[in-house]
Amino acid sequence: MTNILLLPDAGPLITLAYAQSLDLLFKPGWPVRIVDMVLEEVTRNQTPTSQAIADWVKVKNLQVVPTKTWAHLKHLQATGLAPPRKSNLGEIAIQEAMNDFALIDPPPTGVFLFEDHKIARASFLLPAQCRKVSTRAFLIFLEQKGWLASAVEVERKAILNGRNFSKLRFPS
Repeated sequence: MTNILLLPDAGPLITLAYAQSLDLLFKPGWPVRIVDMVLEEVTRNQTPTSQAIADWVKVKNLQVVPTKTWAHLKHLQATGLAPPRKSNLGEIAIQEAMNDFALIDPPPTGVFLFEDHKIARASFLLPAQCRKVSTRAFLIFLEQKGWLASAVEVERKAILNGRNFSKLRFPS
């Protein structure tokens, strides 16, 4: 059996926290790992979901995957140097973690759970066994497997609880 590891980005964590449905990440039976930079992104500021996510990671005793990306940012912060751009650092750290999977024998299959539509178009260089899956596709997968009554209801609950999704913008 192939070892599959689920690595959610910040967006899916936030959406599922708004929907009070973070445990859906465990439905396929795959180990869930949180990349250190993503955990930092979703907990560094007080938001409607930051404490719920931090508590969930702690209660579930999730393994936090260390990355050079987060270590470098911490070093810059400790030395008082201006940190590099903060946007997309979680995605860069996830890409780093998945590339590290290629060095494991046998390499696990990494499932990168994302939400931002820009990531769907992003050209990440990932090992062949790694996959990018949107939150919506993941929820539909759970529904099709019978592990979730309604993918739409999870999204609806997140929206009703205050989640704002990024808007697709089409060229004119």
